[in-house]
Amino acid sequence: MRVRSILFAAWLAVALAGCAAHRPTPPAAVTPPATLAGDAAHPGQTQGWVDTKLYFGLGPSGNLEQGISETRWLQFLDKEVTSRFPDGLSVVDVYGQWQGKNQTAPERLRTKMIILLYPDSQENRAKIEAIRSAWKQITGDQSVLRVTEPADVSF
Repeated sequence: MRVRSILFAAWLAVALAGCAAHRPTPPAAVTPPATLAGDAAHPGQTQGWVDTKLYFGLGPSGNLEQGISETRWLQFLDKEVTSRFPDGLSVVDVYGQWQGKNQTAPERLRTKMIILLYPDSQENRAKIEAIRSAWKQITGDQSVLRVTEPADVSF
């Protein structure tokens, strides 16, 4: 009986090792083919691009009369953002909260988030900073949140 148990254990170990050895390997990450070709501003494949999200507080979420109007936002977008990044961008309405350094509770804010994809260069980073500075000058806000990450882009 003891010999049979040892033989069964050995057989089980070999069988399990064989299963592990024949486990299929996951496919390597594949960049999907581009759907747009021949447009230098929207290349089929990229290297060195980044994804930047900018968050702009427009005013209290419960009071549309206070803060920046949609018309004023669109003027800012055209003058300060689209003029610097004319090849494309996205704007998303989001709910935001912000607690400034001298505040005891967070403000609930109507917020716009701009998503920009662009080649990472000092020139483009300077354009982003110019947009943030313009907003702070117009509104008196302390900050415009910026999140920048590497991006694998295909158009």
